[in-house]
Amino acid sequence: MILKKKYVSLNETLSAMRLQIAEGIPFAKEWAPVLSNPNDLFLWLKPQLIYKNDPPGIELLQTLPTLIKDNYYGVSGMGDCDCFCIAALTTAFVQHWPRSTQYYIVLAGRNPKNAVHIWVEIEYNGKNYIIDLTNPLPGQKRPYPITQRLLINKF
Repeated sequence: MILKKKYVSLNETLSAMRLQIAEGIPFAKEWAPVLSNPNDLFLWLKPQLIYKNDPPGIELLQTLPTLIKDNYYGVSGMGDCDCFCIAALTTAFVQHWPRSTQYYIVLAGRNPKNAVHIWVEIEYNGKNYIIDLTNPLPGQKRPYPITQRLLINKF
């Protein structure tokens, strides 16, 4: 499903992202391979994605099946950082990783009121993995002066 609406607030966008993640879980169970760790998730998912900004004035959130099969742009894998976060978390949540694994959305910006970028971090087996699928390699993050990590519970 595609959720396309005018941007209202960060809280509304985060709530909508949670719904999009939950909706994509059945697809991810069939589509995603078993991956050894979050780094492998990045390396498997990254080649399937193409970055494109949202249309002006619109917050576009695509579930994993929509992003891959029925994309808003008509190009499989095309979306922006929040679509990529939805894809990463949906795929991560169907992995059989230890129960102690923690999943985070990281909001980043230049001031405390406006986030301009978002990525996923996963604490797995005592190590923190940065999953920013807008970057070319796993573990990379851009230097924003303000970041906020939000714990996302597994569905």
